[in-house]
Amino acid sequence: MDKLMSQECEQVVIVGTGPAGLTAAIYAARAGSRPLVFAGAQHGGQLTTTTDVENFPGFAEGIMGPKLMQDMTDQAKRVGARVVYEEIVEVDFSSSPKVLKTSDSRSILAHTVILATGATAKTLMLAGEKELMGHGLSTCATCDGFFYRNKEVMVVGGGDSAMEEALYLADLASKVWLVHRRQAFRASHIMLKRAQEHKNITFLLPWVVSELVSENRSLRGVVLEKSGDTAERQTMTLDGLFYAIGHRPNSSVFLPFVDVDDQGYVKVHEGVKTKVQGVYAAGDLADPTFKQAITAAGMGCQAAMLATRYLKEECGS
Repeated sequence: MDKLMSQECEQVVIVGTGPAGLTAAIYAARAGSRPLVFAGAQHGGQLTTTTDVENFPGFAEGIMGPKLMQDMTDQAKRVGARVVYEEIVEVDFSSSPKVLKTSDSRSILAHTVILATGATAKTLMLAGEKELMGHGLSTCATCDGFFYRNKEVMVVGGGDSAMEEALYLADLASKVWLVHRRQAFRASHIMLKRAQEHKNITFLLPWVVSELVSENRSLRGVVLEKSGDTAERQTMTLDGLFYAIGHRPNSSVFLPFVDVDDQGYVKVHEGVKTKVQGVYAAGDLADPTFKQAITAAGMGCQAAMLATRYLKEECGS
């Protein structure tokens, strides 16, 4: 322990390199803290699985998701952030400085920590999902719906998120099929009613998507099976398939030092503060509502500014 405490203590450690983590890195670096940024298992977060991004301000012609994340990484490095390609596997926020352990068995000390590990969209775990993500398969209608204007799409899910996705797409696509494996829904009555009454949405119950049909690395349709009866099958031609079956916040490694809600999202107050002084959570990890790159970036900015203020007020640096 004495050896650990004798090592240099980082001013700001950022865990995650999606829009939240990289924006935090840019702001923290420009404030002079030379943040140490852990890229983790998926450098760039969920945007690395998308193709064109047309709703991030500043790109009139749009930008590819991986390119946006690489540009943000390069910008963060240029202003002084240090990006390492390790994963944080354990933390101890019970005292100051905070301790983070890496996948390479290193222990890192930090005065402040920004958590930005995002959330992972749940999928059906079907063959071909990884290759088709961004090529007809999506987990975000708000992000990708524009590309399916006047096309035929399908939404999978039975909660409020599925109804919201279907309603959003119904104003863009020529036809929206909503597939759910049960007759009953988890969605609220008002959201379900809106979807049921929309002339452009047709419900398929109780069916499950059992296979993805592709051609030239693009989705062309799906195979459906009647729920509980694999003998009853049908193939449907589609332009796009949207999963709306929930997200899994990547928060488990930070427990029990931060509080989470019943879905696993980190609870924050005053924007991005966790219950631990000097520890902040930004982006999809702490945002069960919006889940957008621009809102994640905004939270990353807030976290970095609050971390900088904390360092001055509590650490004198």
